[in-house]
Amino acid sequence: MLPSRVVLCLFLLTQAGDGLLTYTAVRAYGVAAEGNMVLATWMTLVGPFPTLFVAKLLAAGGGVLLYARGIHRTLAVLTLFYVFGAIGPWLVVFQTR
Repeated sequence: MLPSRVVLCLFLLTQAGDGLLTYTAVRAYGVAAEGNMVLATWMTLVGPFPTLFVAKLLAAGGGVLLYARGIHRTLAVLTLFYVFGAIGPWLVVFQTR
């Protein structure tokens, strides 16, 4: 298993990557590209950048909290979830269009 600091860094990088890819997709294809209805609603109300900034800041804070509490395995699983469930699909969308 990777050292816990590496897992935290990877988690934070996946959050930043997902935020960047989501922002790019929303700018290119509109708010409808966002599958999360809560985020899509906030994007409509206040814009994509502030919405994604706050959402990713909250997610990063949650990751840091998990790290600080020693819940490293959950943090690792969430990192993998974001790689395969968020970043991977965005890469497929950008490759096919």
